[in-house]
Amino acid sequence: MTQALSKKIEALAQTLQDIRSEVARVFIGQDELVTGTLAALFSRGHVLIEGVPGLGKTLLVRTLGKILGAHFARIQFTPDLMPSDITGSHIYNQKEQKFVFVRGPIFTNLLLADEINRSPAKTHSALLEIMQETQVTIDNRRYVIEPPFFVLATQNPVESEGTYALPEAQLDRFLLKLLINYPGEADEEKILRMHASAEQFDLIENVKALLTSKKILEVTDVATQIQISDPIIKYINRLVRQTRGHRDIYLGCSPRAGIALLRTARVLALMEGREFVIPDDVKLLVAPAFRHRIVLTPEAEVEGRTPDEVIRDVVGSVEVPRSDGQAI
Repeated sequence: MTQALSKKIEALAQTLQDIRSEVARVFIGQDELVTGTLAALFSRGHVLIEGVPGLGKTLLVRTLGKILGAHFARIQFTPDLMPSDITGSHIYNQKEQKFVFVRGPIFTNLLLADEINRSPAKTHSALLEIMQETQVTIDNRRYVIEPPFFVLATQNPVESEGTYALPEAQLDRFLLKLLINYPGEADEEKILRMHASAEQFDLIENVKALLTSKKILEVTDVATQIQISDPIIKYINRLVRQTRGHRDIYLGCSPRAGIALLRTARVLALMEGREFVIPDDVKLLVAPAFRHRIVLTPEAEVEGRTPDEVIRDVVGSVEVPRSDGQAI
């Protein structure tokens, strides 16, 4: 690795730490959630965030939109939302006497798909091509969405009325599925103190934009140059394949899960200013990369097992490559 690239990694690592610090001004705690979200974004991937109402899912996405300096759009998913409400459609222009294409909210850099599970599969299908190929085809014409393009979707796991389960094909488009939990006692006290101050209403407005669209693409490009050794690649492969033979898993992970681990682990290494990936980078992201890609057996569900519990069994059953802090 060249000295110029090493210096660039060091500088970008500091930038990523600055982003985390800026997020922490508004979004208290939830370090794993913030780390996972940034790892996916700088891997050019999409994120599904799941948590009960009131934990700040939308606040996190709005804050990131401001910090990243990217164009931000939001879609509130509802049962009557149509695919054309997402992609846009051709509308007849009476003055010009022709149909013109009016772009939908997906023509942006950072798209918040709020409460995505409140719309039926017909609406979700509008996102499949967009999330995979960053383009949309309407009336046999292809419209390309300029990079960078990220989808951050939120969903509520506890409500069933008025919600629809996301199709497996849609879930697989998300690089990671992250969980947002209740804050700890100290963090929750900080949240209360922040809201007790009149200044809290201006916090997002005062958040600094630390990146631009061009800089985001530079970070993602440098992340692809982080070294990942053959033992690490074999470790990732064994983890993925182990899900296909586990007694509690009916449907194991696809190769896309291994690709997600590889890409996001490189970003974690970049965050730490390292030029190479270590096993701990991979282990930290196994659950977010796997939990939405496996289907448990009926017996495991009856026993009350959760995907994360089964994933911990998978990780424990695979030998970890030895690492002494050097590239392996």
